Amino acid sequence: MRPALATTAPGSRERFAIDVREFLTQRPRQLPSRYLYDELGSALFEAICQLPWYPLTRAELRLLHAHAREILDAGVTTAIELGSGSGAKLSALIAAAGSGRGPLDLHLVDVSESALAQARYALESFQDVRVLTHRTTYEIGLEESRLARTVPGRRLALLLGSNIGNFDPPGRDAFLASVRAALEPGDGFLLGVDLVKPGPTLLLAYDDPLGVTAAFNLNLLARINRELQGHFELDSFAHHVLWNQAQSRIEMHLRGLRRQRIDIRAADLDFVMAEGEMIWTESSYKYDPPEIISMLVRAGFSVGAPWIDTVDRFALTLAEAV
Repeated sequence: MRPALATTAPGSRERFAIDVREFLTQRPRQLPSRYLYDELGSALFEAICQLPWYPLTRAELRLLHAHAREILDAGVTTAIELGSGSGAKLSALIAAAGSGRGPLDLHLVDVSESALAQARYALESFQDVRVLTHRTTYEIGLEESRLARTVPGRRLALLLGSNIGNFDPPGRDAFLASVRAALEPGDGFLLGVDLVKPGPTLLLAYDDPLGVTAAFNLNLLARINRELQGHFELDSFAHHVLWNQAQSRIEMHLRGLRRQRIDIRAADLDFVMAEGEMIWTESSYKYDPPEIISMLVRAGFSVGAPWIDTVDRFALTLAEAV
């Protein structure tokens, strides 16, 4: 499964309807994971990041704090965060860099309008910072940030939170190549990646006992109902998570609990789902450190050894465009 690439305005209702129709008619049925992040979905994800069973965010924040001065030195004048969310990680990085950094142009790229507003508010509190927001896909946001460049110096692109795990391997390689193409030699790329862990640990992270992740997943159907005149009965679906060890990925699905007919008027879609049939909503690939280095080198970066949080098995890698 891969995130949808936008040819119509990515935040538009029309694009949403086109993607819902396209992906729900595939086999297996799917929905692009970027549509999980409407205003409610973004808030639910921020709650997930606070759960004790989801250690990714805490591990990444520890690494950002420990290595901030190496990441954000005075030569970096522009930072572009792809999937900025609430801005908490970039805020933590800037705060930890302290006086070692210079003035910064910050480009925040996210599909969630509410997340961008929250991130802008958080980051504008720092001195010598100019914030520009891009409500769009990663690829378009990278290009917009390149065209809006007004200051000399090195740029740093950031893809944190193991968002790279949402791409399947061919899509991942194509995306990393597009990041490299948007940068100049000497520019930096900071990549946060969740590492392989025991299956039960991973399953608990994506199927928490409080049901927050289940609500996050089911909200995608609620969003289709709200925005596209859909008729999903939410109590006829269950959150379903599996660890696909052969593919090294967590998969999130919505499993139908009974046979049902689904009508989505704005997508001009009407279909029948069988009992037990699933809609695949997200993949999250997990990696080992040598794989991280290999995929970055193939994309045109030079890479040192990743920084690894050994407690919760998370890697942060600073690469340089060559």
